[in-house]
Amino acid sequence: MNDHEDTLPEDDIPLDLRQLIENEGASGSCEETGLFALQVIDDSMEPEFAKGCIILIDPAGIIRNGSFVLAQLDDGELIFRQLLVQEDRYYLKPMRSRYETIEIPDLDRIKGVIVQRAGTRRSYHKHYE
Repeated sequence: MNDHEDTLPEDDIPLDLRQLIENEGASGSCEETGLFALQVIDDSMEPEFAKGCIILIDPAGIIRNGSFVLAQLDDGELIFRQLLVQEDRYYLKPMRSRYETIEIPDLDRIKGVIVQRAGTRRSYHKHYE
């Protein structure tokens, strides 16, 4: 992990999800639409996911400890983090320590599993299981 100590605002949702959220009501939930892509808009998941890279999310993906996931918070916001399971508790952990690790009550909050990362160079592309 790459830990930098710069200060950032509390609102650290790393993806621009406005269009996804607005379109969800019109076409059903994202779970019904299959795979979808989003762009990472901050550095909270670096070095694994650089700002500006594209992530492919599978709403039906298998959720495992250590998976990179898209989850819904209590206030309805969506967040991209790594899932950690410790002693039957669930946490959404950023790659960079200056961002907050968030506890979620259950796995129902997980809306999808990241299955691929893409960028401008082919060498940056990576698949996740």
